[in-house]
Amino acid sequence: MSAVAASPNAVLTYSISELAQEFDLTTRAIRFYEDSGLLAPQRAGRNRIYTPRDRTRLKLTLRGKRLGLTLAEVKELVDMYESPRDTQPQLKKFLVVLAAHRAQLEQQMADLSVTLDEVRTHEKEVRRLLAASTGTRARR
Repeated sequence: MSAVAASPNAVLTYSISELAQEFDLTTRAIRFYEDSGLLAPQRAGRNRIYTPRDRTRLKLTLRGKRLGLTLAEVKELVDMYESPRDTQPQLKKFLVVLAAHRAQLEQQMADLSVTLDEVRTHEKEVRRLLAASTGTRARR
């Protein structure tokens, strides 16, 4: 963390390396989020200078990613986060996104349950066939 100047109005800033270390990311991942429009650091020559706003946007991006949201969904929600302080539209949109994502996860869980049942059935059948073939060999 760096403070620009030592004045009382100093703005806290971060380097790409500091954010990468804090959030356990590669600098390449952070640059990818920049390319996706999620972050917009200032520049000082070739150096990127991230503000607390960028840090918050990165934190929200990673939270959305953990929830399984697409980057487009994350960007829409993060952009709404910075809109005027009327949080009702943000919260309603977030609720819609979460409900859709929950439904998708529940469907995946149901699909996995069916697949696991099929695997168990095949395992049971293979064990039965192995036991039958072992019993046949033992009788010879």
